Amino acid sequence: MSIIKTVRGFTPKFGANCFIAENAVVLGDVEMGNDCSVWFSAVVRGDVNSIRVGNNVNIQDGAVIHCTYERSKTFIGDNVSVGHNAIVHGCTIHENVLVGMGSIVMDNAVVESNVLIAAGAVVLENAKLESGFIYAGVPAKKVKPLTEEAFKDSVGRIAGSYKKYASWFK
Repeated sequence: MSIIKTVRGFTPKFGANCFIAENAVVLGDVEMGNDCSVWFSAVVRGDVNSIRVGNNVNIQDGAVIHCTYERSKTFIGDNVSVGHNAIVHGCTIHENVLVGMGSIVMDNAVVESNVLIAAGAVVLENAKLESGFIYAGVPAKKVKPLTEEAFKDSVGRIAGSYKKYASWFK
């Protein structure tokens, strides 16, 4: 059974049609929209600050969503995919973003809408990722425009696929 825990008087809140895997952990000041999924071994830890997650967001296996006490909250917009083993920490991620597998997004970074962060990339503190581009590397740098075709094949496809995958487990 999932660990969904009240911390410091805050109990996680979920919208309609959310899937939380049996060994996922969601605790504290966390609010998720509709059609979200938190996959196996993922942790969404709102113990030290707030985490707000939009609609149709998938937090894949082993990912960690956290923030910094009294310094940085985490906001994730609609249609975001957080890849396997990624870390999203005290930052803002707008709509239609793919956070690639094993990547890290650090405190106070802002990721604008329609961005693809490549697997293994590290988005440094206070970075600002401009809409419409693919970012890769350590530290993450703008590598090329995100074409409409690449957007549909990655960001759009993955967000839609995880909504379908979650339906298999309900």
